[in-house]
Amino acid sequence: MSEDRREMIRQLAEYSQIGMTFVFSIVIGFGIGWFLDNKVFAGKTTPYLTFIFLGVGIVAGFKNLWDLTKKISNGKE
Repeated sequence: MSEDRREMIRQLAEYSQIGMTFVFSIVIGFGIGWFLDNKVFAGKTTPYLTFIFLGVGIVAGFKNLWDLTKKISNGKE
């Protein structure tokens, strides 16, 4: 495998990690909030905990996005 092809695959893996990390953070935050609302508190807090943990997931997604883009732009691994 040539060095250019290897570098292209490495960059593709880094950029796909950004997207997956962002989406997974949001989905996990939403899932935790939904679980707490519907299973732990039996719907008494619906939809408040879902919205709170969705917000936490979005913030975590943006923080991870920021950290990964800084790492990639600096060329650090």
